[in-house]
Amino acid sequence: MAGKVLNYGSLNIDLVYTVPHIVRPGETLTSLNYARFPGGKGLNQSIALKRAGAETCHAGSIGEDGRFLAELLQADGVDVSRVAVLDAPTGHALIQVEEGGQNCIVLFPGTNRMNAAQAPDALLNGFGEGDFLLLQNEVDGNAAVMEEAKKRGMKIALNPSPMDEEVLQLPLSLVDLFLVNEVEGADLTGEEAPEKILDAMAEKYPGAAVVLTLGSRGSMYADGKVRLSQPIFPCEVVDTTAAGDTFTGYVLNGLLAGEAPEVFMRRATMASSIAVSRAGAAPSIPYRKEVEEALGRL
Repeated sequence: MAGKVLNYGSLNIDLVYTVPHIVRPGETLTSLNYARFPGGKGLNQSIALKRAGAETCHAGSIGEDGRFLAELLQADGVDVSRVAVLDAPTGHALIQVEEGGQNCIVLFPGTNRMNAAQAPDALLNGFGEGDFLLLQNEVDGNAAVMEEAKKRGMKIALNPSPMDEEVLQLPLSLVDLFLVNEVEGADLTGEEAPEKILDAMAEKYPGAAVVLTLGSRGSMYADGKVRLSQPIFPCEVVDTTAAGDTFTGYVLNGLLAGEAPEVFMRRATMASSIAVSRAGAAPSIPYRKEVEEALGRL
């Protein structure tokens, strides 16, 4: 039986204002449109995991204003029993979008940076050997949760985004799977060429597998025994917002199921190509059946 995933990740509200132009200092501007969307890498990754087929539990924090985020996860079958509701505003992004597509963003971390008060042993209760802990860098408290997970025999997957100095302070030697893009890989290793990034990661973290995403050039996987490249599946690009999170969810589900890297990398790539061909973040993430049908048509 495949293990399950605890995703300790962000839950965000995206407040999007369509404007004639980005507001200037001292200016008051009337927006042309307003919309509220669910957001956060954590939320997107949990939905991707569940739609890929993984038993998924989300751990994180929201305010009363973010209850709809937990409801959205629950509607997809994600366990939200470890999502705390705090007396504080949910993390949110205030996004101005010009009619030409240019944008600017003000990010308020809110409850995403109030997770450390939750006891790691309580968060991880019921998880152990054969299960995965998935982390990214939009929340606080990662180090303590990583250490508790290792005590329980869990495997740790880290998507170090957004990359900053805090990532380098984490106990990275505990990580079993790194999911990084070229910029993050360069920050972790000091190398820029994909092959050299993988070589340096293998030297620094010999026990870890690495998935390196390369945009239009596809992706690579390396684990000390296997190294392979996976090209993209060409598609019309509409919105790339959830592409990386979709990829993460499908890769991790494949690892949990014990699939060969060439199998889950191919499926994850197809899932991402479907996601970028659709508008929106969470709504663009495909279900496993759609992905298998698309692969069957190749």
